[in-house]
Amino acid sequence: MEELLELLSEVKEDVDFENEDALIDDGILNSFDILQIISALNEEYDISIPASEIIPENFNSAQALLEMVERLQED
Repeated sequence: MEELLELLSEVKEDVDFENEDALIDDGILNSFDILQIISALNEEYDISIPASEIIPENFNSAQALLEMVERLQED
């Protein structure tokens, strides 16, 4: 989780990713932020995030992102 939090803070410094759980619902992340996060996750974790996984539920919190990454690493 620490590695993911560091990656997220590099994308958007002013967000408390550790405690925030409505990143999309509250408008904290915009579409450009999401694209940057997807790119960073693809590179860092050597995964490919399919369009079907790009849904608000997977990007609302660091925990949700981590669960998505772990799920994609298993496939």
